[in-house]
Amino acid sequence: MNETILKIEGLQVAYGGIKAVKGIDLDVRRGELVTLIGANGAGKTTTLKAITGTLPSSRIEGSISYLGQPLGSARSFRLVQQKLAMVPEGRGVFTRMSIHENLLMGAYTRSDKAGIEADIEKWYGVFPRLKERSSQLAGTLSGGEQQMLAMARALMCHPTLLLLDEPSMGLAPIMVEKIFDVIRDVSHQGITILLVEQNARLALQAAHRAYVMESGTITISGEAAAMLHDPRVQAAYLGE
Repeated sequence: MNETILKIEGLQVAYGGIKAVKGIDLDVRRGELVTLIGANGAGKTTTLKAITGTLPSSRIEGSISYLGQPLGSARSFRLVQQKLAMVPEGRGVFTRMSIHENLLMGAYTRSDKAGIEADIEKWYGVFPRLKERSSQLAGTLSGGEQQMLAMARALMCHPTLLLLDEPSMGLAPIMVEKIFDVIRDVSHQGITILLVEQNARLALQAAHRAYVMESGTITISGEAAAMLHDPRVQAAYLGE
């Protein structure tokens, strides 16, 4: 876990006169699962969108580097070619495409047909519901099924870095457990993950390291396991 995959230094994001992110530093090393936790409106999603270049109406300052190279104004579709994938808040599946077509879209940068089909079968094995409904339009799926599909689609490009934005939002408890089982499994496969999540307890239990974000700033950072016992984190996010 020595190689730095993602490094953010002095990141500031402003919408008009409002600063949503106020000069944060954050890094993610190869093989890590790092989580960014905080209340709604803390600036977590804005941080992910700054990484992926999907904040066109904002002013961004500071530096973001991926695999040692500045991301600058890289177009978001170029990032997939660089094996940086994101599962956005709200899933973002292609609603008028079938499950199978969505998975193929996740592999659009690849040309190894046999490998693509093997990966589709792999994720069908992880998410049997998707296989049962492979020809069904993604827009007709439940929220949990769409979350499964969005994760599987992102993983089809064999990402070096996977960004996950609120994967448990709006899901039933049993589905939340399934999604976090998959997140842990993906991490164990060696894929580097930056997880934004409001369910602080599950995020900290899954992660190696964590950052706490409040009102656009990083207020606490360190080992995730230690944060589970930090009185400040317990009082604010764990209900203890």
